[in-house]
Amino acid sequence: MEQAGSVMAEQTSASTEGIVGLDEPKKMTREDWRKKKELEEQRKLGNAPAEVDEEGKDINPHIPQYISSVPWYIDPSKRPTLKHQRPQTENQKQYSAIGEWYKRGVQENSLSTKYRKGACENCGAMTHKKKDCLERPRKVGAKFTGIDIAPDEHSQIQLDLDYDGKRDRWNGYDPEEHQRIVEEYAKVDLAKRTLKAQKLQDELASGKLDKSEWEHDSEDEDEDKYADDIDMPGQNFDSKRRITVRNLRIREDTAKYLRNLDPNSAYYDPKTRAMRENPYSNTGMNPDEVGYAGDNFARYSGDTITMAQTQLFAWEAYERGSEVHLQADPTKLELLHRSFKVKKEDFKEEQRESILEKYGGQEHLDAPPRELLLAQTEDYVEYSRHGAVLKGLEKAVARSKYEEDVLINNHTCVWGSYWKDGCWGYKCCHSMVKQSYCTGEAGIGINNSECVPFEEGLTEPKDEEEPKSLLEMHRNKMMKEKKKKKKSKKNKKRDSDSSDSEDEEKKKEKLRKALEAEDQRVRHIDAIMQLDERKRPYSSLHEVKAPTEEEMEAFRMKRSRPDDPMASFLGQ
Repeated sequence: MEQAGSVMAEQTSASTEGIVGLDEPKKMTREDWRKKKELEEQRKLGNAPAEVDEEGKDINPHIPQYISSVPWYIDPSKRPTLKHQRPQTENQKQYSAIGEWYKRGVQENSLSTKYRKGACENCGAMTHKKKDCLERPRKVGAKFTGIDIAPDEHSQIQLDLDYDGKRDRWNGYDPEEHQRIVEEYAKVDLAKRTLKAQKLQDELASGKLDKSEWEHDSEDEDEDKYADDIDMPGQNFDSKRRITVRNLRIREDTAKYLRNLDPNSAYYDPKTRAMRENPYSNTGMNPDEVGYAGDNFARYSGDTITMAQTQLFAWEAYERGSEVHLQADPTKLELLHRSFKVKKEDFKEEQRESILEKYGGQEHLDAPPRELLLAQTEDYVEYSRHGAVLKGLEKAVARSKYEEDVLINNHTCVWGSYWKDGCWGYKCCHSMVKQSYCTGEAGIGINNSECVPFEEGLTEPKDEEEPKSLLEMHRNKMMKEKKKKKKSKKNKKRDSDSSDSEDEEKKKEKLRKALEAEDQRVRHIDAIMQLDERKRPYSSLHEVKAPTEEEMEAFRMKRSRPDDPMASFLGQ
């Protein structure tokens, strides 16, 4: 047993000695662990240089340790590296280079004079067979004639393209082809210049062209030489088309969202890059003085407003029966709009002349401006920086031609300062009677309290009755209800016959009085309308109340309708 144990120990020691580097890493002390963590934090903050791998490349300090470190059971001597995270060159597939492509044409140096075994029976080339030959089928092939042997094509290489190479639109393009096109255009341009110079020389020799004009033409000819020298920031001059192309944005321009950094200023939409409102609206600056006043400022400038007015006129004209459209008939619409403007101005002028002819007042319109009339004055007024008056009198307040703030009969408020139940009055005493005497707080208390008749207020107070029990109160209540029922039955029998006839007579009487009042009202209105408007009396003293049913019926009966054929006979 002892011999077997010793043999096993020897075997295990021999096996461990054969493997190098399988010892577990020693446990770090607390101080070493703290220093390691501090170094990692400093590297993440950028205060310490980043760790370098075996190839000399920096390792991002934010990469976890389990990605960058090599496991101890693989090779504990290796430093942290990211080589295993990058593409391995030995495992990568090799693709064709960008300049490789199939060869075109045929081999110029390989010309054969006799047919070769295994060649095409039709043309004699070695690179294809008879079924793949692209030459016209001969009556007698080159296999039998042995003459006119076609040259061999190039042996094509096998291209292995990657994803982008298969989808490259310029794959296989030969730049020399474009160079041939450039040379051809250069030859054409040179021929044009030579022909133009010869033509100018002939005109100069014949006397048709002056020497100064010839120099001017030569300057125009050299204009394209200096086209690239006039480039400005944000612009590109195309010498071929002679136009200036504006780039997306000049670098010297200020961005819209940097115009005003106030968060409550104009809203900037980052998706459309639009700022419709004026960013300087809260600063008090004039929109005409700032460099940028919002997209709406540019939107409502130029012919935009005129276009909108024309579109509005087209819609209104279409509603009135005119077949016009802004996009279909722009010329017709423009002429119609112009004629409408002329007629509108003529109508306004005629209306103005008719008003002046009827009421007068042309001398007031022809008077010079008020600034010129009142430009010179001897009043001296000093103002502070805030606009307050320091010395002198303020400018008089403009008043109307009617009397204002005139207090009469001891009133402290004017008539019309109080309103209640559809009536005007004085606020100081709540009186509804115009030109009455003010009663002050006493009048307010009387007018707001419920009025009690004078005779009812003089009734003598009755003696207090003795309190009754609940049983007596219930008996008295039952007796009163019985008496009321008996009386109501008797009254119903008496009034059932006469009530209907009396109600009809009362209604007829009320309607007759309402018709008379309506006639009187109409005559009063006609008389007032005959008077001059400056001599008409006030209507504020009339009592304002809701009309009754009889008054409404009288108004409907007396009302004249223009569509009534018998309306002209109502007054007869």
